[in-house]
Amino acid sequence: MMYFRLRPKLTHFSLLRMLGTEAPKMGAARQPNLLSATLAFEDPSAFRVKSWGELLRALGIFRLCSIPVLVNHCGKLMSVARKLLGRRVFSLLLRPTVYAQFVAGENDREISQSMEKMSLLGLRPMLAVPIEEDLGESTGEKRYDDNMEAMLECVRMSHSNAWSKDPMMQLKITALISPELCVKLTTLIAQQPHDLDLLVRAMDGEPIRFPDLDENEAAHFLCGLQRLNKIAEASVNKVRVLVDAEYTYMNPALTLVTMAMMRKFNKDGAWIWNTYQCYLKESRSLLLEALRLSKNEGFCLGVKLVRGAYMDKERKLAEKEGRLDPIHQSWEDTNDSYNSSLDMLLEVISQKPERYRIIVATHNEESVKRASKRMEELGIDRNGGSVCFGQLLGMCDHVSLTLAKEGYAVYKSVPYGSVEDTLPYLVRRAQENRTVLQGIRKERDLLRQELRRRLRLSLSLRGGS
Repeated sequence: MMYFRLRPKLTHFSLLRMLGTEAPKMGAARQPNLLSATLAFEDPSAFRVKSWGELLRALGIFRLCSIPVLVNHCGKLMSVARKLLGRRVFSLLLRPTVYAQFVAGENDREISQSMEKMSLLGLRPMLAVPIEEDLGESTGEKRYDDNMEAMLECVRMSHSNAWSKDPMMQLKITALISPELCVKLTTLIAQQPHDLDLLVRAMDGEPIRFPDLDENEAAHFLCGLQRLNKIAEASVNKVRVLVDAEYTYMNPALTLVTMAMMRKFNKDGAWIWNTYQCYLKESRSLLLEALRLSKNEGFCLGVKLVRGAYMDKERKLAEKEGRLDPIHQSWEDTNDSYNSSLDMLLEVISQKPERYRIIVATHNEESVKRASKRMEELGIDRNGGSVCFGQLLGMCDHVSLTLAKEGYAVYKSVPYGSVEDTLPYLVRRAQENRTVLQGIRKERDLLRQELRRRLRLSLSLRGGS
């Protein structure tokens, strides 16, 4: 039987020996010479593919996003604006501005146009259904079934269009299983290991009993697992499904379910992926445990490596509950955590690229350069499929476009839907990524340089006529 444990004790070196790879030298995470000498994100020409309207829109929105009070209170401000202006006028104002910057569109035609343009730029879409729940927001089985249908439609759109040769999509488990149950499962996992085979059998439709859950919880868990099974069955060999991490009070349950999906569907390829948040102190041990499980049970592992987006809420909750802060104490510690995990995964991938995959999901230029340099040193193909990069739609385009130009596989996380459907999602992403939004000065500067270049060119053409 395959058991899932919450706190592994395996070391990096013993894990790499078990996988048959060599361990990197100590201190590699802080070596400055690992930065790529070829990649440079200083050239505003990356933005020459953007129209005048796109340049001006991005400059205006990034300027607003750099004002902390607006980002911190954007949800309340938008709610007030919607009440004062009415839903229709509010939607008309938002559509050509914030919505157009960060959302692909509402219907098939709008989404297709956005994706085709992205494809022409060498970028790949990673569709994201803007559905998620937190504690106190559970809405019943009918709503969860509707969410499943929306995700099946996302699989269909990702697969049926020729936007990229290796399509991906994002999935949040809390759109299919209640957050309250995920929290309870997390508590149970901390008390004893859980049998992943049991979850796999439940996905297959067996009437499994979960003795630690009451009747209603067990019934809901079975329904949730079968919803996830339908999505995985529809996507395997077609679309890679990247499961998002969320809050630490439910992440172990999300990982448990994701590992069960990997156990069932990743025998011959990494179709189900898990997300690892490197701002968490335990992130490295969780990655080592995932590598151990994938090796022992013979399934492929897909990793979405992020820094993390829930820092403020995690710290406040830990303080309120009298727990140790789960987040690294400094930005430098988080960077070291991300880079060391990145190095470890690239080492493993260089040995068995057919078994392990990673998306380097970051807006941090240093980490992107580091990954590029290590890929070169380890002989990992830029566009071979085992390593790719990811950024959010509407942000960090100078990094995305430069990577694509250099032949790397680059995905943009692309939410879609109506203004009403995507607004809560956008507000949450803005507040979670406030440090990224407030630190986009360089991208603004490059946009301004491109705008000035066009103005000078326009004036010179007029002067010469």
